[in-house]
Amino acid sequence: MSSPVLFVIVGRNEPLFEAEIDTAHSSAIDSPGGGGGGGQQSELSTRQNYFVLHSALDLVEKSAWTTNSMYLRVVDKVNQQQVSTFLTAANVKFMLLHGGKGEDVIKNFFNEVYGYYVKLSMNPFYKYDTPITSKAFDARVRAAARAYLS
Repeated sequence: MSSPVLFVIVGRNEPLFEAEIDTAHSSAIDSPGGGGGGGQQSELSTRQNYFVLHSALDLVEKSAWTTNSMYLRVVDKVNQQQVSTFLTAANVKFMLLHGGKGEDVIKNFFNEVYGYYVKLSMNPFYKYDTPITSKAFDARVRAAARAYLS
């Protein structure tokens, strides 16, 4: 049974991009708490997922000093969920909350999304460290998540 994964790109002070992807179905959940049955239980689960990612930010900062690699691997585990992180050269954090996928799969997903992020950041109409509102970027991230994380 696949569980939803939560992918967040965090800049200096705030999240730049958020996507909750339901890997059990072909459709993606568009908004937090929406898209799945369960109502209040689903909303509570979504809130907990965001809390777990937020609490892992300190561990990401700590892990960044211990390695030269951009892929920081799993930085936190809560129950059956794991937080994997990829840190760009500009200190932008790609954080993925998942149910224990393979390390190579997660690394390949991060590398693909990093390529999309680099292309976006080279766009003259995108200002660094501002929320990402591109629908094309969102669609590519969700497609990569379904391809790698399903």
